[in-house]
Amino acid sequence: MKKSIFFNLSFLLFFLLGKSQSNTISPSIPDSSHSDEKLFDDSGILEITLKGNVHKLFEDRKGEAKYYPVTLSYKDADSVISIHINVKTRGHFRRDKANCSYPPLLLSFSDTARNPPSVFPEHSSLKLVMPCKGDKFVVHEWMVYRLYNLITPQSFRARLVKVTLQDDDNKRMPSPFYGMLLEDEKQMAKRNHMVAAKKKIKPYETMREPFLRMAVFEYLIGNTDWSVEYMQNIKFIASDSVSKPVTVPYDFDLSGIVDAPYALPAPELKMNSVRERRYRGYCLKDMKGFDSTIAFYNGLRKKIYSLYTDSPLLDEKYKKQTTSYLDQFYSTINNPKALAKEFGYPCLPDGTGNVIIKGLKEN
Repeated sequence: MKKSIFFNLSFLLFFLLGKSQSNTISPSIPDSSHSDEKLFDDSGILEITLKGNVHKLFEDRKGEAKYYPVTLSYKDADSVISIHINVKTRGHFRRDKANCSYPPLLLSFSDTARNPPSVFPEHSSLKLVMPCKGDKFVVHEWMVYRLYNLITPQSFRARLVKVTLQDDDNKRMPSPFYGMLLEDEKQMAKRNHMVAAKKKIKPYETMREPFLRMAVFEYLIGNTDWSVEYMQNIKFIASDSVSKPVTVPYDFDLSGIVDAPYALPAPELKMNSVRERRYRGYCLKDMKGFDSTIAFYNGLRKKIYSLYTDSPLLDEKYKKQTTSYLDQFYSTINNPKALAKEFGYPCLPDGTGNVIIKGLKEN
């Protein structure tokens, strides 16, 4: 009898632990069945219009940004839904007029703005990525978000939008262009049955398997513009306040796979181009520590290639360029010598694998 009770308790504990781990590092596409979030469940392009003092809003590029009242409209079936929101510019590099044509925006929704019901029911604010040097690079970055959604549900979802601008003073506005809405951090955590965490930690203090998948993903896309220590383009989510957090990356416009014309690697890394890859994870001297991560990416190879080759929004030149870039990644991770050279780079005492990049330090 005691043996039977012990067996049942052991089985229950095993089941609960297995369920917890599957929620943490599952490679499947996010399950949104528990959420009524319509905005990011739909992969179609959402056409929106922003009407207000748009010209003055876009001129707000220096100092502390202020909010401007804007009407956001979009088509829903045969009707048009209009919502009164507040919008301000945000960011640093992209907000500077010398760097980008349009600044990124923060859309702020009040409770009254959710009436009538819209696709924005759960959001108090949303980031809207605007074109910096051509909206095709917004599409390229949107594809990277979709790519990381393939890797793990513990990722930000993005919705591609077609933006039309209307100025109250009838100032001339550009033709409609692509932008991108990003999922709110708290909503992303909630979708994964976790909470957003803000703590200063070292990379090796995060959950190991999700970190390795994330760090290899950053290597895959050719992105070095991230840091766990300084929370540079990295967010943390965790099961609770005492659990090890999971690293969630975002902001990929400086990656090699996006290949934006303004993208340059940090001088401290001594790299010639963002198309050059540099592994920025922590030092693992035994390459066997990457075995499960490499096997994971090999298992996703067909889906990763298909994501790009099957996209109707990408031109053939970019598809070929990206396919070649992916070929280089897979050639490296499946060659033991090349793998050791690339992923062992952070272990080199005279390398730049662990340098502190100026600008990533806290203010």
